[in-house]
Amino acid sequence: MYANLIHPAGITLLTCCAGISTLEAAKPQPENNRTGRPTNFIIIQMDDMGYGDLTVTGAIGYRTPNIDRLCAEGMRFTNYYSASPVSSASRAGLMTGCYPTRINFPTVLGTSSKVGLHPDEETIPEILKPQGYVSCIVGKWHLGHYPEFLPLNHGFDEYFGLPYSNDMSPYNPNSKKKLPPLPLFEGNEIVDPNVTPEDQDMLTTMYTERSIRFIEENRNRPFFLYLAHSMPHVPLHVSDKFRGKSEQGLYGDVMMEIDWSVGEILKTLEKYGLEENTLIIFTSDNGPWLNYGNHAGSAGGLREGKGTTFEGGQRVACIMRWPGKIPSGTVNNHLASSIDLLPTLADICGATLPAHKIDGVSLRPMLEGDFDATPRKYFLFYYRKNDLEAARNERFKLVLPHMYRTYEHSVPANDGVHGTMGPRVAAPYALYDLRRDPGERYDVQTIYPDAVKELMEIVEKAREDIGDDLTGHPGSGRRPVGTLSDSE
Repeated sequence: MYANLIHPAGITLLTCCAGISTLEAAKPQPENNRTGRPTNFIIIQMDDMGYGDLTVTGAIGYRTPNIDRLCAEGMRFTNYYSASPVSSASRAGLMTGCYPTRINFPTVLGTSSKVGLHPDEETIPEILKPQGYVSCIVGKWHLGHYPEFLPLNHGFDEYFGLPYSNDMSPYNPNSKKKLPPLPLFEGNEIVDPNVTPEDQDMLTTMYTERSIRFIEENRNRPFFLYLAHSMPHVPLHVSDKFRGKSEQGLYGDVMMEIDWSVGEILKTLEKYGLEENTLIIFTSDNGPWLNYGNHAGSAGGLREGKGTTFEGGQRVACIMRWPGKIPSGTVNNHLASSIDLLPTLADICGATLPAHKIDGVSLRPMLEGDFDATPRKYFLFYYRKNDLEAARNERFKLVLPHMYRTYEHSVPANDGVHGTMGPRVAAPYALYDLRRDPGERYDVQTIYPDAVKELMEIVEKAREDIGDDLTGHPGSGRRPVGTLSDSE
């Protein structure tokens, strides 16, 4: 049982009621966590999981005890943002440490897309490789499905998974066009050319087993594992061992199986004595796809969901566990983003950052217990081709005028069928005090003109650098997306 102590810098310390401070018990240790070994990295990324889909963020009808354990033994971020409100762009940001529009990767790739990450972009596994790391991605890639764009050509040593979303399949009942068979890759080779719904039932189990094998085979060398689950993206699939186990229906069953997967990873680290020199990061690529009703996640009371730059679309759960470094049971209320993961991992292991400009910052000081550290001062919300739709600092969010597709004027459907999205509506110029109004309902720009001025200065600098299609700014700091001709 825990009691909360709020640190003045915005981080909650969970202390045991017996009177022993977990912060005191988990003071940062010397480099490499007393083990004398390099730090391993595991990023577990969900697909379309909402901010409210964990026990610790309000889920009902099922529990996530293993993910709860990550919270109890690590740090939970409450103001952590995915790089984009949609899949491909979000993953591009995570892999490169850049706002996706900086690298011209703003949207979702389909089965007919002929672009991918540019070969000159440096990814997490590429910066880790000179430090002796072996890297593996298990699960969904979605950054280009032609051979030149696949993970092995972007620094990964191993790849097992799907090239894009699990709904990009001829078995998708919601697709209005005929889609090609969904392939399963091992490395650069297709090992199953037609992943069926029955195959998808076993995806989470297969991903988990493949991840465990990678850890076991590389336990004596530094490794980076990127476990990118296909779930809980629709269509939802779950194995028989969890089917019907939750009170929340299929979505709850899927979340219980994901939690089981996290538990299996933890057991493997314990088995081989890898706990103290492994940093685990658990997060999601964007918010929930709300018009799928009971097959969708929960935004936890935040406004809107996937496909919008309101809080429900990009504020996602993030938990980090690094025994001996991260003070256990802490809640971090400072700004952070998935674009910060690359520089954070580089800082921890002494890797060299990419030669070109990135937008991420290292979160390492916060992870090691510096509660006054605020490495991220602001965050930009880019969407569509290159629309700058909002900017925020620690407290305020300035929403810039733009059109968006709302969930608010339509009724979601259930059982795997999507409801009709609402019309495109206009988001007016508005300032929201996220400390008091995380639902973004009350415009306070007339009360806080200084906040508007500060954020507009950030916006104008971003328009000159990355650009903004909404105001006709091309930007001077953008780089090209990868095309098939780039590899010829």
